[in-house]
Amino acid sequence: MYDIGIIGGGTAGMTAAVYGQRAGKKTLIIEGGAFGGQITSSPNVENYPGIASVSGSEFSMNLLDQAMKLGADTVTEQVTGIRDEGGQKVIVTAGKEYSCKSIILATGVTHRHLGAPGEERLTGAGVSYCATCDGMFFRGRDVAVVGGGSTALQDAEFLSNYCKKVFLIHRRDGFRGEDSIVKRLREKENVEFILSATVKEIVGEDMVEKLILNHKKTGEESELPVSGVFVAVGQIPKNEIFADTVKLDADGFILASEDCITSHPGIFAAGDCRTKEVRQLTTAAADGAVAALAACKYIAE
Repeated sequence: MYDIGIIGGGTAGMTAAVYGQRAGKKTLIIEGGAFGGQITSSPNVENYPGIASVSGSEFSMNLLDQAMKLGADTVTEQVTGIRDEGGQKVIVTAGKEYSCKSIILATGVTHRHLGAPGEERLTGAGVSYCATCDGMFFRGRDVAVVGGGSTALQDAEFLSNYCKKVFLIHRRDGFRGEDSIVKRLREKENVEFILSATVKEIVGEDMVEKLILNHKKTGEESELPVSGVFVAVGQIPKNEIFADTVKLDADGFILASEDCITSHPGIFAAGDCRTKEVRQLTTAAADGAVAALAACKYIAE
């Protein structure tokens, strides 16, 4: 019997384990893939308070090592469901069941990819899914942002403060994001809209060198030399298996506010998998701490 069962081994989940163990609780982290989460693909992290520069993989491994040294158990198994049996909650995996007094869901999200040739190979070498994480590495360079929602618009606005030129590429004629941001972007001399276009290919040997664009209205192709491309075409939460236990919003994110409390007593949500405005490394860590302390309080009641 574990006090806190944590589903997800990213920053939020591992931070929850650190706080749970330090509170004297027996914690378990279950991760279906590799521990560390999305940050492991970032070659350099420079926006985490107190750490001037660290690779994403080193940050994650340090956090995992910290949790394990405090006594947290770790398991690499795919979770297939959870259930509440009244006196205890059960995490079900492909081959086993784990009984817990409380559960923290920290399953994170996956970024929706373009599916263009070169995208996977050049991820971390000019292809990024987080402008606020990696934008500073492209200071004074030409970059592209792909997407038409508020995130893409915000990314373009953020990058325009550091980059020489920002090309905002969207497959439609208009944007789905906030009009106020669109107006501000139109007034910036270093921002250019490329509408009704899609990215056919991302080209580069060791780093991104250019994009091959397909212009939908004419059917023509063109080359766009850039040093980086920021993909902002949506995020996909992985919460479907919990839909019968906790409430989700229309996009599949777990309904939970800053207290990390879900609709189901004793089940908490931390990190990118929950409804929130800002999804950053710092907010994931903060959620992990809040969720763990909330779980401790629940157990004590």
